[in-house]
Amino acid sequence: MNIYAEALMLWLIMDSVGNIPVFAAILNHIPAEKRKRIILRELLIALLVLFIFLFFGSRILNSMQLSHAALSISGAIILFLIAIKMIFPSPASKEQSFLADPFIVPLAIPLTAGPASMTMVMLLHTQYPNQIWASCAVILIAWFFTALFLYFGESLSRILGTRGLIAIERLMGMLLTTLAVQMLLNGVSLYIHG
Repeated sequence: MNIYAEALMLWLIMDSVGNIPVFAAILNHIPAEKRKRIILRELLIALLVLFIFLFFGSRILNSMQLSHAALSISGAIILFLIAIKMIFPSPASKEQSFLADPFIVPLAIPLTAGPASMTMVMLLHTQYPNQIWASCAVILIAWFFTALFLYFGESLSRILGTRGLIAIERLMGMLLTTLAVQMLLNGVSLYIHG
């Protein structure tokens, strides 16, 4: 397993750059000194969810009698849809607002640990069952950079500006589209040869 390549893919899926404006919109009514604590709490919950899916995801798949090919193909479809949303975002999706202090939903799940990242983590375990520590390293590296971007999101937003953030998110979406197609081809190949 190439830990850094897998971590980069998971980091792209977690879309930390694209989530900066969403986090800002959801937390804009909360005092500045409390925002960092909420972001950190939600990021830790997302990390816990990813580890749960790493260690118990394959058991869930086995109990539902789902194949690795089905997981790979469905993961590719989800990833492709997320990539398309990154390239062509809808204006309404960025205007979420919450009156209360957000807890778990939507910051931890689905914004940070969403369906695509959960699927990717389960795929890591099924593709590399004997490399559990490498899979843990992949999650930690991707989570660390996601946390870094989201924790310092306000500063990055000021430095890059709205156009800069949009340009980076669309570039990440284009990379994810390519990865989704490759994942789909791998799933079809698994299905044909399995």
